[in-house]
Amino acid sequence: MPEVTSAPSATGGDYLVFYADGARDAAARAVTAAGGVIESRDDRLGYLVVRADAPEPLGAISSVVGVTPDLPIGSVADAPLPARLPRMSGGAKAVAGEPLSDRQWDMRMIGATPTGSYAKARGSHQVLVGVIDTGIDGKHPDIAPNFNRQLSRNFVTDQPYDVNGKKFDGTCEVAGCKDPADADDDGHGTHVASTIGSPINGIGIAGVAPDVSLVNLRAGTDSGYFFLKPTMDALAYAADVGVDVVNMSFYVDPWTFNCTANPQDSRADQLAQRGILVGMRRAAAYAHQRGVTMITAIGNSGSDLGKPVKDTASPDYPLGAEKERTVDNTCLNVPTELPGVIAVSSVGPSGQKAAYSDYGIEQTDIAAPGGDVFDSGTSVIGERREILAAAPEAVLRAGHQIDAAGNPADASVVRDCQGGSCSYYQYLEGTSMAAPHVTGIAAIIISRFGVPGKGGLSMDPGQVEKLLYASATPTSCPTPRAYKYGTATQTCEGTGEKNGFFGHGIANAARAATVTP
Repeated sequence: MPEVTSAPSATGGDYLVFYADGARDAAARAVTAAGGVIESRDDRLGYLVVRADAPEPLGAISSVVGVTPDLPIGSVADAPLPARLPRMSGGAKAVAGEPLSDRQWDMRMIGATPTGSYAKARGSHQVLVGVIDTGIDGKHPDIAPNFNRQLSRNFVTDQPYDVNGKKFDGTCEVAGCKDPADADDDGHGTHVASTIGSPINGIGIAGVAPDVSLVNLRAGTDSGYFFLKPTMDALAYAADVGVDVVNMSFYVDPWTFNCTANPQDSRADQLAQRGILVGMRRAAAYAHQRGVTMITAIGNSGSDLGKPVKDTASPDYPLGAEKERTVDNTCLNVPTELPGVIAVSSVGPSGQKAAYSDYGIEQTDIAAPGGDVFDSGTSVIGERREILAAAPEAVLRAGHQIDAAGNPADASVVRDCQGGSCSYYQYLEGTSMAAPHVTGIAAIIISRFGVPGKGGLSMDPGQVEKLLYASATPTSCPTPRAYKYGTATQTCEGTGEKNGFFGHGIANAARAATVTP
């Protein structure tokens, strides 16, 4: 566990210094000799938090394998201020008792219906599902019954401005800028959690696994950035408390692709990317070894991750620091390309891969509905082809997406009022919306085959992965394989059993509810 070893110095910056296996003490001595001040350490993942004037001397130490800035995850403002404008991502019969289920083409696609998985396996409150995201609105009427407040944690503090004084998270919502563990000031995490586990309760919609327990593991800022330390902290905590499966609909900022020796990068930037790769590999391995199944969104750039050539989006912090650089397949997107992590591509209502979804024969493990506004698809209410799930009322009000009287002022927002109380939902699309469908199905599998363990039930992640793929609907590459999305062409490689667009197929909750090992 993290342990404070000395007081911080007043100058320089903080760095996460990853030491080689068994070399903690040697690294600590060398760091101190190089003028660094050790502030704390984490023996679980093998790193020191060091205050130093620059990273290069630390990176030159033989027992050190990575050095990355401990990017700010918030600083306390003088006083709480009003909510900011949030950064948002963009006819069948209803399920009995769920008023908006007729809008859930995604659940029908994967067989999460009254005659499908809901009739056979809905998950279990003994299955802990961690949502590593921007938070969960634990008070939302369609999340509260399944929200585990006791285990939920927030690993970030809001940061109103970046290091250059540009607006970042914006004004704080609470004193001290540390949001409670049942809050989400962005909306992304709440949408994800709802897709996984909104209960069947006569309100709004139902999630894939409506009987599971949802645990908020907030590692994302209000502005939607996920830096290394809070992400590692969330994964390690999930492992320590017995979380069974985590959803990770993000990539680790500030680098879209992490390269260890790109000649276009400075030595400090090379060290930083190497540190992210080392840290995330260790965090993922720590979680995997302790029974955490990890699901991630593959990404939304419409790119073949196995054949990257250019990165124009990195580094994305501080704001405006992006530069164009050449990259190749040795440069990795994380957590998508980490061992033991299941990467999910997105399909629209027709079952075709969404144009925005990243892909790759090496990277894509499985597909799921994530929405696609350009998909011809099957007809759905209002012709909406995105994913409908819960949204925090406060976020919608702050974004002027509902008016003062509570009426939707944006076509993406739906209100459901039952028994004098109203709850809100929003249509969003993205691989962020696809991944939670797979997370919910993994939770169903664990509820069926898990054995008593820490936190409730436990199941080997390798077995969960095997049954996810066995229960998926095999989906072949399109014909022709070079598929045109408007003027863009994306090429699918592989077979009907495993390919770059759909991986092992489109996830299927109904089949997961009956699959046998």
